[in-house]
Amino acid sequence: MDIQGWRVAAASVIGTSHIKTDMPCQDAHVCAVLDGEVVVLVASDGAGSAKHAERGASLAVCELMDSVRGHFDDGGDLTGVTRDVAHGWLENVSTRIARQAELDGASIRDFACTILVAVVSPTHACFLQIGDGAIVVRHRGDDWAYVFWPQHGEYANTTTFVTEPAALASFEFMCSPELIDEVAAFTDGIESLVLHFASKTVHGPFFDSNFRAVRALPEPGQDAELSDKLALYLGSPAICDRTDDDKTLLLASRAKAIASRTVPDPVAEA
Repeated sequence: MDIQGWRVAAASVIGTSHIKTDMPCQDAHVCAVLDGEVVVLVASDGAGSAKHAERGASLAVCELMDSVRGHFDDGGDLTGVTRDVAHGWLENVSTRIARQAELDGASIRDFACTILVAVVSPTHACFLQIGDGAIVVRHRGDDWAYVFWPQHGEYANTTTFVTEPAALASFEFMCSPELIDEVAAFTDGIESLVLHFASKTVHGPFFDSNFRAVRALPEPGQDAELSDKLALYLGSPAICDRTDDDKTLLLASRAKAIASRTVPDPVAEA
């Protein structure tokens, strides 16, 4: 399998439960390829009980991306990303949300949201996470592996949020020399489809199927057409019949292979 520039497809779609209750999609994401060789994937899921959950998620991903870009614009690279640096990025997110809450006369808890971040170069990888959802990776012919297992609370449908001070003190972090060719990030809306909770393993066929189209993209960067097809797939009955939550899926590959540019239905292989 040859190596090429990072190809990306990404989508966030509203869940059927939110459509029925006339609520907005509370997921958000941003992606970028920096200097042609570093892919950045950021996703957030607003807390269902938070009044401004969708705005919190949008603020979180935008501020986190600004922090990562600032790190590289200042001459930094992934070898210089320590836990303290990542903590600073998360503090920037918390501060931006707190300012918006003050402007709106609201509580910071009204903007509660999770955060997932993957920053991967040809030689290093950096990951951080607060809350549920997960990031999975693969190098060459290796099996798919999760980076951090989703953070679920003591009770069903609970997790931790970037707006909680305790979460900033105990967020998941890893940054090290890693040879990674493909990375995916997703919010908890599709956890049950792509993770085996009993064995704590990744359902590889789902990612094998979807990544074939990403590898076949003719140009590096995020592809709008494939991202639109991914959104249609995430909103299709094949997915929505199994999960009614909002769904975000970000896919990035630097592996080159011959493939169709359609998004197959991996659920049929589950």
